[in-house]
Amino acid sequence: MLKRCIGPTVVLALLQFSPVLRSQQAPPESGRRPDESRPAFPLDRRLDGWGRPVKPPVKGQKSDPAPKHDISGIWDPGDGGIQALGPAAMPEDGKPEHRPPYTPLGVETLNETKPSNGARSTLPSETNDPVVAGDPQGIPREDLFELRTTQILQTPVQVYLLYQFGRVWRVVWTDGREVPKDPEPRWFGYSVGKWVDDYTLVVETTGTDERTWVDHAGRPHSGDLRVEERFHRVDHDHLELTVTIDDPKMYTKPWVALNKLVFNLEPQTFDVREMIWSPTEFQGYNKLLGNSASDQDRQ
Repeated sequence: MLKRCIGPTVVLALLQFSPVLRSQQAPPESGRRPDESRPAFPLDRRLDGWGRPVKPPVKGQKSDPAPKHDISGIWDPGDGGIQALGPAAMPEDGKPEHRPPYTPLGVETLNETKPSNGARSTLPSETNDPVVAGDPQGIPREDLFELRTTQILQTPVQVYLLYQFGRVWRVVWTDGREVPKDPEPRWFGYSVGKWVDDYTLVVETTGTDERTWVDHAGRPHSGDLRVEERFHRVDHDHLELTVTIDDPKMYTKPWVALNKLVFNLEPQTFDVREMIWSPTEFQGYNKLLGNSASDQDRQ
């Protein structure tokens, strides 16, 4: 039986500290992105959620052209979507060029967050990450941390995004409506999309709940946040996602969090594995490693 996927902090910490658990983890479900240099799990040994082998792409085979106004399918970004240190284009690694352009309020709010990863990381048992407490990730964090296999469905007036992590879904309205002017805050906000060309859908999201973080690194946002997602279908088998953050209360100018993250199209028969954050499993991790490390640090 395949080992089920568990919460993000648990997975990352256990994989880092335990060789035994590393060997027991089920393999990743996708190959590496074209621009990644680190090794990836062999494409000829991939399994879907039912434990069935997934046929690798034919080497050297050229992809067919992309269909117009269509991003539907089962898409996998590989390990490029994990983003444990913050979003791929702006990680929290201590480098000045990766520091978003904070306003004074942005810096003040940032200092109140205690992420469990990145240059400002705290011990897992001391984090105030709202996801650890059981809150939804929300948008844009759903794009910027543990972005795994994503199924996209389309109707004449809507685009549905079904995410593996948390088993959550979003609706993007494509019927021409505008975003609401004074919306009741939502975890995943209010999203509208429009086709700017035959192969690019631009999605605008507003009305997000201030309690969520922008990313796993604890970057903040206000109720004025606007998130732009640009889905560009390069060809039949590849989709690119670019995410831009615009929040004048927290940042002096918009900044790019994801820049053309590449997704590969999976077969229609691909079954997406379950990946759900579990507070009880996080408690088990703290008992095994997190709390013990905290106690030792205080001695």
